[in-house]
Amino acid sequence: MLRPINAGVSAHIGSYSDAVESPATARVLHTSGTPGIDGSGALPDSFAEQAELAWQNIRSILTEAGMGIEDIVRVTQYLTRPEDLGAYRAIRTRHLGEARPASTLLFVSELVWPKMLIEIEVVAAR
Repeated sequence: MLRPINAGVSAHIGSYSDAVESPATARVLHTSGTPGIDGSGALPDSFAEQAELAWQNIRSILTEAGMGIEDIVRVTQYLTRPEDLGAYRAIRTRHLGEARPASTLLFVSELVWPKMLIEIEVVAAR
């Protein structure tokens, strides 16, 4: 069972946990940076479409590992444009639901493909 730990920092910033502890017996999954590309490898032009696909891709990876959103311990998100933060928060909230993994969000100047606007990494444990 994952145990969220909240020392009070995250309550002032967003809907995530300050830390999440997983039991010693858990299987742990580390994803690579996962972009918002579709099944054919196409990259949509809009941020919202890329963010939606990135989370769908994360869900697919978790499913393949026999896990779900509730098993995410940590999420790291890379966005290239600060103006996309509001749209991203809504998409992230919809996908995470009640899950509150530990979280870091960074703005970076560029990802591996210049048109790539988001990439997400997760650590999950079950």
